[in-house]
Amino acid sequence: MKQHIIPAIRLTFACVFFFCGIYSLVIWGIAQASPGKGEGVSVAIGGKVVGYALEGQNFSADQYFWSRPSAAGYNAAGSSGSNKGPTNPDYLKDVNTRIDSFLVHNKQVDRSQVPSDMVTASGSGLDPDISKEAAWVQIPRIAKSRALTEDAVRSLVESHIDPPLLGFMGTEKVNVLRLNIDLDKMNLK
Repeated sequence: MKQHIIPAIRLTFACVFFFCGIYSLVIWGIAQASPGKGEGVSVAIGGKVVGYALEGQNFSADQYFWSRPSAAGYNAAGSSGSNKGPTNPDYLKDVNTRIDSFLVHNKQVDRSQVPSDMVTASGSGLDPDISKEAAWVQIPRIAKSRALTEDAVRSLVESHIDPPLLGFMGTEKVNVLRLNIDLDKMNLK
């Protein structure tokens, strides 16, 4: 019995040392190198925090770019996906409802042109970014509701397109919160 207990105790202490000590320090070190030093990236206007650049927020008014839908109700404390797959009837109903709602507000868009990220939630339920295609299809609605030219709004979107990480990891994306803040600033000029 001693021959089994002693190695088990040693392994337990080694795992505790590694996972509670070394692993935690490595993750903390990576967080310190990230924007916001692992504390999140708050976005402030006039000293007042209006949102977080790394968390999706709900924008549903016609004069704003809309974010991806959230399976977590945009609640960071309950971050999660829906765990519903593409064959789940409830999931398909939700997606079709989102498509119909998107089309009501974006009359110039055909059903086949609705970008998938405008009607499907991300894995975390809090994705702060949309694809450039999702931003482009919203330009006519926003330009009309703000009495701006589509070219002016398109130019603003182009200035907010972030390239893939390291130039090849991921896709081009647009941070919705920062884009909407600059859209408000543009309307004030």
